[in-house]
Amino acid sequence: MGKWTRRGFITAGVLTGGGMILGVGLGVAVRPGHRAPKLAPLVAKDDEVLVNAWVKILPDNTVTAIVPHCEMGQGVHTSLPMMLADEMDADWGKVAMEQAPAHEEYANFHMARSHLFPGKVPGLVQDTLDGAFLKLTQSLSLQTTGGSFSVRATGTLGMRVAGAAAREMLIGAAARQWGVATTELRAENSHIYHDASGRIEPFITFAAAAAENKPPSQPKLKEPSQFKLMGRNIARIDIPAKVNGTAGFGIDVDLPGMKYATVKAAPVFGSKVVSIDSKEAEKLPGVIKVVNLEDSVGVIAEGYWQAKKALDKITVKYSPSDAYSLDQESMFERFGQDMDKATANQEEKVDFTTGDSRVVLAAAETVIEAEYRVPFLAHATMEPMNCTAWMHGDQLEFWAGMQNPLGARDAVANELNLQKHKVTAHNVYLGGGFGRRARPDYPLQAAKLAMALPGVPIKMIWSREEDTQQDFYRQAVMSRFRASLAPSGLPEAWENQFVDKHEPVEAPYIPYAINNQYIHYTDSPTHVRFGAWRSVDHSHHGFFTESFIDELAFAAQVDPYEYRRKLLVNEPRLMKVLEKAAEISRWGRKLPKGWGQGIALQQSFGTLVAQVVEVDMTQGSPRVDRVFCTVDPGFAVNPDGMIAQMESGIIFGLTAALYGEISLEKGAVVQSNFHDYPMVRMNTAPKITVSIINSMEAIGGAGEPGTPAVAPALTNAIFAATGKRIRELPVSKFDNRYDIKTSS
Repeated sequence: MGKWTRRGFITAGVLTGGGMILGVGLGVAVRPGHRAPKLAPLVAKDDEVLVNAWVKILPDNTVTAIVPHCEMGQGVHTSLPMMLADEMDADWGKVAMEQAPAHEEYANFHMARSHLFPGKVPGLVQDTLDGAFLKLTQSLSLQTTGGSFSVRATGTLGMRVAGAAAREMLIGAAARQWGVATTELRAENSHIYHDASGRIEPFITFAAAAAENKPPSQPKLKEPSQFKLMGRNIARIDIPAKVNGTAGFGIDVDLPGMKYATVKAAPVFGSKVVSIDSKEAEKLPGVIKVVNLEDSVGVIAEGYWQAKKALDKITVKYSPSDAYSLDQESMFERFGQDMDKATANQEEKVDFTTGDSRVVLAAAETVIEAEYRVPFLAHATMEPMNCTAWMHGDQLEFWAGMQNPLGARDAVANELNLQKHKVTAHNVYLGGGFGRRARPDYPLQAAKLAMALPGVPIKMIWSREEDTQQDFYRQAVMSRFRASLAPSGLPEAWENQFVDKHEPVEAPYIPYAINNQYIHYTDSPTHVRFGAWRSVDHSHHGFFTESFIDELAFAAQVDPYEYRRKLLVNEPRLMKVLEKAAEISRWGRKLPKGWGQGIALQQSFGTLVAQVVEVDMTQGSPRVDRVFCTVDPGFAVNPDGMIAQMESGIIFGLTAALYGEISLEKGAVVQSNFHDYPMVRMNTAPKITVSIINSMEAIGGAGEPGTPAVAPALTNAIFAATGKRIRELPVSKFDNRYDIKTSS
């Protein structure tokens, strides 16, 4: 944690009324910029004053954290205020949360800076970097919640610094007013104390005086031993409203005079609407208007069901596409052909290389080869895509759950030739995101429908079928491996070729001590829309690499856990995580006949995870009984939230491993709803045990790292129980085709 202590950049601002807002200042050139005048109209009410970006102190002494991230169940509307309040020594009972508006002044520059410059930098350089990254993220319309960056970037670089600076400013103002040294004062529970005289005053008493002074650019942050909130299990701010039903999601938006709409897009991506026959649809009761959206058709009606029934009556002709001939098997054949061609023509795109794996492989006596496949995957959020839009006068407003509200606002303004300041995006709770709600397609559709009926609010809701068949999908991937084994059974060379590379760049890399590695890829694009899916490339590379390392362990006749230990000699953190997972799962104990244990690990988004799956194969198809998970996030800000995210990621990844498959027929998605794209449900969910290791290294993410390891741990467990090696997901393809081993 100490490495974060010099990440400070604060500026002071103005004061009016009875409240103070403090926050992180951004560098402009070499000097910190004074952004308060720009931000004041965005977040300060009549009795509040904006001094900077991230904290408000109100007349009743409430501290409000302004959070530039959405809440989709991951708990950042609690963990980020915790980090700020702890550094500020605020009373948690008087801390509130306010989501930052979708405005360029709240672009997510901490996320961008953390990605490219994670290390400590001098103060002047830091200010310059912050100013540059603010401009960069503004130009990219970046206000994203994703990549498991909220806590490790905005929390560490923004919230902690803002809270610490606020505390120092308030203490400084109190020292001047009382005529004492700052060293004689302390902050606690949103009050300033002078123990020698017995004086105690709330933060708000010193707000005006504090706001007149420039904040320290690098305030002193707390050491972990000083934390009062961070590291504790704190009840989430969003849970009560979600339990009692008062939480507002996009689908709950209700405006006076509102009408409803639904849409149907071209079944094959890339096709456009050529003609529409809507005569029968327009005769139905409640139908108001049929709208051509170029690549889709929308119906506006008095109610959603009326719009949906009318949509079913419309005949649409779409433009032709070469993709009409593409199905699942031909797509994988194309992947293989493109990989073969790249190898034959020496056109591989090198991802990572060390040593000379091909020379070693050519001379090796024992070479293990395997090919793996994973299909497209949909996000299948609990709340289907929806957005309410209202065009009134020259102003357009829209309400939706969005992972990038600023990006959605700018996309709508650009597409519809509207001035950005005349477009307002209202973000609400997201009923699941997983990367899907980072795309602006559904706000764009709603905005176009609203412009087709000016003055009337339009709530557009996708059907579940539309949601399944018009997603931005996790890509289908083929991956091939070759490895040579030394007489000891340990690998001497490792070669991996796969199709298509996205993010994070390190996803295909392995932590194991293998001297000769060659990892390369080949582009083999399809017409199917790609989108970030929880853990992105780690979701499939975790399955590939951890499955293949298990195959090497079997070939070497070494226990898979012990095999990994031998190869982690240079990775002490991963070793501890692996060993702890083995400990809590009682790895290697005797299991009932037809049961198996599988193990896997993955380092992603700054967090290390090892998982053990126990599976019962006695019924011919997998029943996952237990999942054991050990996670090292560096430091768990809210341990209960960390556990919840591991559980969530495991269920998400287990669903994909067991059932998840989006397949193509004549270029279109076959699946349409939960009957043919099923989920793990409560009655099929395993018992999950999570153990946290606080190594006190840099804080890692929580939202995504729980997903990648569960698929290989499952298939490795199936192999242990049946001797059947699964190299293609989902495993449900092979139900009732397993032979139970005579012993386990």
